[in-house]
Amino acid sequence: MTDRLAIAFAQLNQVMGDLAGNADAMLRARADCPDADLIVFPELQLIGYPPEDLVLKPALIARARAELERMARMTAGGGPAMLVGTAITEEGGLYNAMALLDGGEIAAITRKHRLPNYGTFDELRLFTPAPLPEPIEFRGVRLGVPICEDIWVDGVCAHLAGLGAELFIVPNGSPYEVEKDDIRLALARGRVADTGLPLAYLNRVGGQDEIVFDGSSFVLNTDGEIAWQFADWEEEIATTVWEKQPDGWACTDGPQHALDAHPADIYHAMLVGLRDYVNRNRFPGVVLGLSGGIDSALSAAVAVDALGADRVWCVMMPSRFTSQESLDDAAECARLLGCKLDTIPIMPAVEGFDAMLAGSFADAEVDITEENIQSRIRGVTLMALSNKFGHMLLTTGNKSEMAVGYATIYGDMAGGYSVLKDAYKTTVFDLSRFRNETRPSLAMGPDGPVMPDIVISKPPSAELRPDQKDSDSLPPYDVLDPLLKGLIEEEADIDTLVERGFERETVARIERLLYIAEYKRRQSPPGVKIGVRNFGRDRRYPITNAFRTV
Repeated sequence: MTDRLAIAFAQLNQVMGDLAGNADAMLRARADCPDADLIVFPELQLIGYPPEDLVLKPALIARARAELERMARMTAGGGPAMLVGTAITEEGGLYNAMALLDGGEIAAITRKHRLPNYGTFDELRLFTPAPLPEPIEFRGVRLGVPICEDIWVDGVCAHLAGLGAELFIVPNGSPYEVEKDDIRLALARGRVADTGLPLAYLNRVGGQDEIVFDGSSFVLNTDGEIAWQFADWEEEIATTVWEKQPDGWACTDGPQHALDAHPADIYHAMLVGLRDYVNRNRFPGVVLGLSGGIDSALSAAVAVDALGADRVWCVMMPSRFTSQESLDDAAECARLLGCKLDTIPIMPAVEGFDAMLAGSFADAEVDITEENIQSRIRGVTLMALSNKFGHMLLTTGNKSEMAVGYATIYGDMAGGYSVLKDAYKTTVFDLSRFRNETRPSLAMGPDGPVMPDIVISKPPSAELRPDQKDSDSLPPYDVLDPLLKGLIEEEADIDTLVERGFERETVARIERLLYIAEYKRRQSPPGVKIGVRNFGRDRRYPITNAFRTV
């Protein structure tokens, strides 16, 4: 039995399904920690998280086992043991598990007991719930290894402590959400207080489709104080030193990285999500429509910060309703960001559609149909460039617009990814002001402002008809966004929202728009999740739906 342990924690990124690549990355991390007794990796690090139905493929599970055994063999000649997240089949079930690799073999396996089945998580349809876990003995020390959700419910940590666990190591795949740092820390402190045991919370970093992981791993001693605070958003491997004292194990103090304040955290989530999505899907860069408005300006800024200016291609597509101010603002955005800007007027195509549809539309009044044709022409133009040159089309719509259907399906909704998908319009304003004042630490883009101040201050407009303003069709965004948050994040009914001061007629209209736009959202591209209930994995509403709370 030892009274000292050196435990390395590897806060790493991962590539979904790249079993050999993920295994090699873990072996490189191990090689970087020669003085550690044990190196720990996040939940399902060998496969990727969340694996969705990929994990149901027997060939993947078989290959994961082979890679796990290869990694185990590498521990035969000394050096750190490895605690690796993977999926295994045992006793007829498929389990989310952590495997201890030591002495050239798979020395122990512990399996996840509580499988989350809410929000972005659907593990209960993929994995088998394991019985309550037992501690893993390592160098004479009994390690409690509750896996992610196991610490979010009562009972698992207490059970492990009752079986003699001496400290907790908690491997996670915990996605970023606004203010989640504080929630995680409070939860972990509660488990420490309940059991009297120290706790190490290990999370991953990087983007996986719509989900982004922020890292922010930490170690707590029995007094609930943070002994180590890892950085957010960046890979980090650190060896912590643990010593057994008369009243139990304690981790010696280490670095205390400052975590992002708001809204830098949201901006970094967008940056990391877009960066990993574009790079891992092997796009040479992105192309987007730059209109002179705030949404496209912010989308372009995030793209430049994520990928570099040389991989961002902006296109201005003026119509007869496009103002000179918008042309100037788009040009200035591109100049400030240092990225390419092309101008492709859409009037020839608009005139062609007018002529083509003249017979069919002869007895009909001009209405929103003609506005949507302009948007769809722009979508076709951008998709043609994407198709010809390989750049992914980045859509620029925000959550407020998507909520109420203020977007054109097969038009400005067309594309491969959206960084603003989960950002309300008021958040877009906040992020734009932030980026004009601050260059985020991970940004590849320039110092200083990235858009003219007028882009932030002028009234939003789609410019699809003369003197059009968003406020012609929607309540002001400082009214609309709180109302939408009540309807979406809280599932509040109309009476509750009226009690908060919203007009009943407005609530009823916006609720109706929210429901009838569901068919559009089902056909929208993926985008970075930043809040507690995004459109996509979190909120799954029927398209055909007659229910109203009014």
